Amino acid sequence: MVKDISLNAKIREKENVKTLREKGLIPAVVYGRGQKNISLSLDYQEFKKALETAGESTIIKLKVNNEIKNVLIYDVAKDPITDKFIHIDFYQVRMDEIITAEVRLAFEGESSAVKTLEGILIKTMNEVEVEALPGDLPHELKIDLSILETFDDHIKIKDIKLPEGVKIKLDPEDVVASVAPPRTQEELEELEEKPEEVVEPEKVDADIVEETTEQEEENND
Repeated sequence: MVKDISLNAKIREKENVKTLREKGLIPAVVYGRGQKNISLSLDYQEFKKALETAGESTIIKLKVNNEIKNVLIYDVAKDPITDKFIHIDFYQVRMDEIITAEVRLAFEGESSAVKTLEGILIKTMNEVEVEALPGDLPHELKIDLSILETFDDHIKIKDIKLPEGVKIKLDPEDVVASVAPPRTQEELEELEEKPEEVVEPEKVDADIVEETTEQEEENND
């Protein structure tokens, strides 16, 4: 279970976002139903650590001046070239209201259909949408692959063990994981005979990328 995660932030004045980033800070905004949007800045490394620990389905206690806000990481914008965080959206939640969030699936264990029968593991989803009170949101949902013993076995939504108060917003019969039989020698030979199609990458105008990035920053600001 993930422990309480805290993150410090300051109310952002009209400071240039480029200057903020040069100081190792990220511009951000926090909003919620019935709440006024607040522009913030926070430490880049501190946020990176919180994101790695909390993900997007764990409540973070965001400290703004002397006030603590219960928030979820709603959106993380990245620079398309450097892949660095450039803007964060936090959503402030009410702890007494059920919300919807995406929760990661953590696959564990080993399937004998893969290990012994040399099958191919197929994962049809890596996260699921759940409903729960903010305090009941799980950090992740564990999927035990060891129950896949034959090619006829499937793990379905209804097989996922859920914490109390958590509901998955999908059909209980939807398949999460299964194992397909290995390819036959004939199938492998057919694949080898088919020439691979070479696709030339599209040329991208660097000036257009830079202009687009600057425009996104202005919009986020």
